[in-house]
Amino acid sequence: MKNTKKNILDTSRMLFNKFGYSQVTIRMIAQKLNISSGNLNYHYKKREDILKALYFEMVAVFDKRVQQLDTTIITLKKIKEDATSSMIRMVDYRFFWTDLYYLLSINDSIRTHFEQVRQDRENGYHFVFKTLENNQLLQPENYPNERQFLIKRMIDFSNTWLYASHLYRENITDSKYVETQATILLSILFPYLTEAGKQEFLELMEEPFGRFY
Repeated sequence: MKNTKKNILDTSRMLFNKFGYSQVTIRMIAQKLNISSGNLNYHYKKREDILKALYFEMVAVFDKRVQQLDTTIITLKKIKEDATSSMIRMVDYRFFWTDLYYLLSINDSIRTHFEQVRQDRENGYHFVFKTLENNQLLQPENYPNERQFLIKRMIDFSNTWLYASHLYRENITDSKYVETQATILLSILFPYLTEAGKQEFLELMEEPFGRFY
């Protein structure tokens, strides 16, 4: 039964990514799996149950990373590695991020968790930035709420880069392209770094701000 449920989720994710959540039916998923709709309904009674399972499957890795922040050695290299890893996972579940507003509007438990995750991400950014400041890699705030505004920009970019990519690019699964997006995210932080921080940032890049693909 465990393998059947995994196959349903993996197949659903593939179809959602290809056609979009709204265009995929239970019948389409069952046909792709070569099983009856009744067999599929035994495991997931409706399509929204599959959506919910895929969402929490996706965010399990994100949640774990946030929970482990206080035991993580924070460096700019580590931040870039984590950003790249997160963006790769977002690509694996890209149907969610390219239709974010609609999918949040149709499921209360997903929306509630997503709102909590946003607060956890803000707290995580504050922790990371305070650590970078203590390590003399990040400048102190120049005006009230400067750090909060910076966090908002970085979270908003993280949430929308996949949707924006679909507007002008067909292939968003290329690893080099995803790494470039992680570089763009990290570059938002660049003006706020100390000279030591900027030097460490530049040493991470083959070219100072990456290449666009």
